[in-house]
Amino acid sequence: MSAQTTANPYLPFVTKIIAVKAETESEFTLTVQAVCSITPGQFFQVSLPRIGEAPISVSNYGSDWIQFTIRAVGKLTGAIQNLKTGENLFIRGPYGTGFPVDRFKNSRLVIVAGGSGVAPVRPLVDQVVNGQLPVKSLDLIAGFKNRASIIFTDDLVQWQQKSNLTLTIDKQEEGWDGATGLVTEHIRKLRFDTFDDLQVIVVGPPVMMKFATAEFRMLQVPAERIWVSFERLMSCGLGKCGHCKIDYTYVCVDGPVLNYSYAANLID
Repeated sequence: MSAQTTANPYLPFVTKIIAVKAETESEFTLTVQAVCSITPGQFFQVSLPRIGEAPISVSNYGSDWIQFTIRAVGKLTGAIQNLKTGENLFIRGPYGTGFPVDRFKNSRLVIVAGGSGVAPVRPLVDQVVNGQLPVKSLDLIAGFKNRASIIFTDDLVQWQQKSNLTLTIDKQEEGWDGATGLVTEHIRKLRFDTFDDLQVIVVGPPVMMKFATAEFRMLQVPAERIWVSFERLMSCGLGKCGHCKIDYTYVCVDGPVLNYSYAANLID
């Protein structure tokens, strides 16, 4: 069933789970069967009857399937974690404004993602890696708290081969021979001869985005060339309930992807 065939915008439609993959002890990726028109960066309201509903970013999609990467932290997400292949998941959407993909074509694209923030940029990275989105170059900085929290390990191997990937964990651990340090430390190592073809994406926890965008601004990157994705607990998804409102901005409609020249002036 397609989301576009749902007459009531608040009414979820049923999807069948066709794959379940554990990413970490608490994070997992569900693949559901569904046909929807999606832009990278958008989200769905995901629900189970009599349990609850929550906004979940799309972590990848195809012509007839959608993936959601979820962290089990409560009643609803814990119940979803227990679902098996062949069972049903209820979703409605997609909602929100995604990444302006056309602006990224033929650009020098820099993506900085922290933790679960890798999920909403994953479809975009895949499009670059698979040749669907032509860019001049892709610099990708993916930061995680520790080795145990790294998600999309198979994807990271492929991304390493086809992008300038820096995979970093916060502190050195025994047996880890990769990069260490916060993503901000690796942003400082980037060099820009010109900003004319540059596009920057920063996605992650609010504190990480605050300091990561500050690093880019200290490198003189224009604010209008930086894009962020806000983490908010969206409720209706349609800009009606006001739950995600910041000033006069409804994140579920105007975002979650926002240009930093606008987002920097929002006061929560």
